[in-house]
Amino acid sequence: MAAPPSFAAAAAALLLLAAVFFTAAVADPDLLQDVCVADLASGVKLNGFPCKSNISSDDFFSSILASRGPTNNTFGSLVTGANVQKIPGLNTLGVSLSRIDYAPGGLNPPHTHPRATEVVFVLEGELDVGFITTANSLYAKSLKKGDIFVFPRGLVHFQKNNGKAPASVIAAFNSQLPGTQSLATTLFAATPAVPDNVLTKAFQIGTKEVQKIKGRFAPKK
Repeated sequence: MAAPPSFAAAAAALLLLAAVFFTAAVADPDLLQDVCVADLASGVKLNGFPCKSNISSDDFFSSILASRGPTNNTFGSLVTGANVQKIPGLNTLGVSLSRIDYAPGGLNPPHTHPRATEVVFVLEGELDVGFITTANSLYAKSLKKGDIFVFPRGLVHFQKNNGKAPASVIAAFNSQLPGTQSLATTLFAATPAVPDNVLTKAFQIGTKEVQKIKGRFAPKK
């Protein structure tokens, strides 16, 4: 006759069973319909826009990434998003794309995507890219045309065109609306403003330096 299971073994089995049920509970649910085209006119996201009833092929189509965008701005780069706000057919599908164009010397400044991992594919040019882990370790690489690089979800990352020619990438995300939080803009252009004494202590600089940086991020009049 087999011996009864020990308390430790029984407890381990219960913990494993609980983990399985918990994982199932927090996973994205399977779609209950073929498509759920976003009703953008509703203005309600509900963690995924509500479905609209009248749909067409155009809801699943866009040529927004076909052409290079202007990069004559502060950072010398332009991000063009092809997410659910531009392609309503992406609603509930958990994917989106962006095109990023860089002038020579252009920078996509340090930022995070709180809801998505990003994979970039270099269309043209050369880029220096990298991300920083929560242990403050930098993982960087120089990319050329045809190369791919992955930025893990939520980690601070950047891309810089140190070449003499323009560069472009296509970025893929595992979210229909990954979100972007640029560190400099978040800290120095928030509304209401982050208090100067918070920034002076965080960056170990004086109030005048903080106000000078804030002035550079102020909206142009």
